[in-house]
Amino acid sequence: MKKLTNKTVFITGGLSGIGKVCAIAAAKEGANIVVADMKSADSEKTLGEIKKENPKAIFIECDVSKFNQVEGTIQIAVDTFGSLDVALNNAGIGGVASKVGKMSEEAWLQVININLNGVFNCMRHELAHMWKQKSGVIVNMSSVMGKVGFSTSSHYVAAKHGVIGLTQTAALEYATDGIRINAICPGFVDTPLLTKIGINDREGAKQRIIDLHPMKRLGKPEEIANGFIFLACDDSSFISGTTLEIDGGYLSE
Repeated sequence: MKKLTNKTVFITGGLSGIGKVCAIAAAKEGANIVVADMKSADSEKTLGEIKKENPKAIFIECDVSKFNQVEGTIQIAVDTFGSLDVALNNAGIGGVASKVGKMSEEAWLQVININLNGVFNCMRHELAHMWKQKSGVIVNMSSVMGKVGFSTSSHYVAAKHGVIGLTQTAALEYATDGIRINAICPGFVDTPLLTKIGINDREGAKQRIIDLHPMKRLGKPEEIANGFIFLACDDSSFISGTTLEIDGGYLSE
């Protein structure tokens, strides 16, 4: 039996990488899919891939750092499918690498506004709808960097630590309202983001990242999607306020 039949699943950053694979996985499980992301050349192609699994899927252009824009986007999702059952707050960027003492205000705020404020903006409006329903699941995409530091990535590390704090606090606040809220902490995953932050293009850099994982490989987006489906469905009905570490042992060292 499919695990998300007729559930409405809202995914930010769903046009590529982990978000895209999670959207396809949820569609395979019978969910109605709402992908919210910045529009790109791949928008129609990605939506087509999702619709192969379930035709009930839409794309909405959205900048998660814009509070009112997020509100409107989530309202469209609810108006289209009648409910908001699962949300994956996944949109994020890597940012410009810099030591704290040399980081520009612009570089800091760009990452914080998307990776942390964007998650708050989404949760704020998702929870308003889920509270009315007295049901819902929220999964926030944190990172192993939400648990430990990483040199030259203070903006990303601070944002991902903040996401865990938001997750735990909201889970406490809504524990008796039928709403479960958890976070996923992936290790480094083989997605286009690694190219964007320069890891794939620098000689030896990718291997150094691989070597940080005791399993001596990068994660696969499908492995993160498996964790998302578990947290999104009733298989995890007594789990809230926790972090699921899918990291090849990264945090064990």
